[in-house]
Amino acid sequence: MCKTIKQKVKFKASPMTIYQCIADSKKVTSLTGETATISKHIGGTFFTMSGKISGIIVDLAPSKRIVQAWRRTDFPEGIYSMATFTFKETSEGGTEVVLTHRGVPKELIPDIEEGWRQNYWDKIRNVVKTNSI
Repeated sequence: MCKTIKQKVKFKASPMTIYQCIADSKKVTSLTGETATISKHIGGTFFTMSGKISGIIVDLAPSKRIVQAWRRTDFPEGIYSMATFTFKETSEGGTEVVLTHRGVPKELIPDIEEGWRQNYWDKIRNVVKTNSI
């Protein structure tokens, strides 16, 4: 059985800055410390966390939305989940990101939820705070 992860986080940086922290190969590699190769085109592929995560870019709207058919190497064969990131400018000039990650195998939910927090949200917050983007 598969489940949905939903996380909402705010950052003190523009939607485009936060979008690039998720969509740009060099920025993701720098952020996570793991190799990332991410296509900038719909239908292209991506690999992050040194190949532990891979998939297909389903939709891109710079500074607004990213949709990925997403899988980890420990997913059952042929199973992909759908990770959707929406970026919205806040009234303070920052960004609210909503991650809706559907179709995650139930037994992997806690690990993947924590992975988003540790490998992305906490690290993005740190680079935004130090202006090292």
